[in-house]
Amino acid sequence: MIEICHMLSGEISSLEVINENTVGNAVKNMIPLNQTRVVVTDSHCRAIFDSADQTSVRDIYVLFPEIIEALEINDVFTWNYHAGAMQSYAASPIIAYGSLRGCVYITEYDTTQGALIASIQYSIFLITMILEIVVIFFSLFSSTTYARRLRKILTSIRIVRDGDYSHKVMLRGNDELNVLSNDFNDLINRLQISENKRSQFVSDASHELKTPLASIKLLSDSILQNNMDDKTIKEFVGDIGNEAERLNKMSQKLLTLSRTDTLVENDPSIVSPKATIERAVRMLSATAASNNITIHLDLQNDYPLLIAEDELYEILFNLTENGIKYNAPHGHLYISFSKENEDLLIRIEDTGMGIPEESVPHIFERFYRVDKARSRSSGGSGLGLSIVRNMTRRNGGRIDVESILGKGTVFTLRFPIYSQKEEYK
Repeated sequence: MIEICHMLSGEISSLEVINENTVGNAVKNMIPLNQTRVVVTDSHCRAIFDSADQTSVRDIYVLFPEIIEALEINDVFTWNYHAGAMQSYAASPIIAYGSLRGCVYITEYDTTQGALIASIQYSIFLITMILEIVVIFFSLFSSTTYARRLRKILTSIRIVRDGDYSHKVMLRGNDELNVLSNDFNDLINRLQISENKRSQFVSDASHELKTPLASIKLLSDSILQNNMDDKTIKEFVGDIGNEAERLNKMSQKLLTLSRTDTLVENDPSIVSPKATIERAVRMLSATAASNNITIHLDLQNDYPLLIAEDELYEILFNLTENGIKYNAPHGHLYISFSKENEDLLIRIEDTGMGIPEESVPHIFERFYRVDKARSRSSGGSGLGLSIVRNMTRRNGGRIDVESILGKGTVFTLRFPIYSQKEEYK
């Protein structure tokens, strides 16, 4: 359209006389006017020629924005889409002999391009509506599925809250709810294991407490229901005292085990393990002598430990006591130190009967005893090694066991050696 304006302005500028007739002939000879309207103005915006018949603006001042800008010696083109048609506007100045004579203004009404735009608009509208419907449907489907899966998890939580630890959440997929359900199932498994251990502990504790209580009841009934001499009564009362002492020891161990199971922090201090071992051995020297057990100490180097001293004493006391109780007659018990990397290894080795291979993985379980008859006769409750393991772990250590049936057992304690550099971290 700008090119057409240039052609018309060039043709009109070559006319000797510019009026309606001369301009009309020039326009009709150059372009068809079926869809195009041509307006030619002078330099003062007055229309000289208008190709429109019914809406002609001849001899009228036309102040269209395109005409005004063209009279400032500019080429102008604008367009808009309205009522299903593309309407375009172009204007160019008419310059003859270096002076402005007027401008050529062209408008074009194109329904073909308008129909194309309308078709594009309809397609966009249709696609948008389809996409919106799909998005709404997908959102409803997703929210419904999400809510259903979430309700399933909440229902499972209520079921487990009522005590059914065997219940599991079964969800498919790889989304966050599936991860949540897997973590929930892992938690339930742990709760189930904890509940089983608790039930087993209550059962074992009840069984262990029942035996001395039954003995006390039997002995007291025998005293009350039978005529006995003073010597027999004294023996029975002594047996009752022994059973009561056994109950007392078992109660103390249960309390100790309960304390080590809690998350309460211990109160560590810098401890000399050599002095602690010597104190434990000194307390058990009479027991060792009565069982004809010789204790050998190899504690040449002493390494400080940051540990709860009472708990270290109880760990060493229990292991030393076991080494004496379950040793062979006239046996030996060896206690030694060694250093490995930055750890102190405390080795307690006896020459006793040893532990069967199938029993080694269970010796740290509560109330587990390898030889129940012998353990009861020696006053064992099956709690000592469980207490030792819990206390060792609480203090950042580790306990290992090696045993050969008929030759003896070795318990190895491993604790990190205290370094003054730790104070400055």
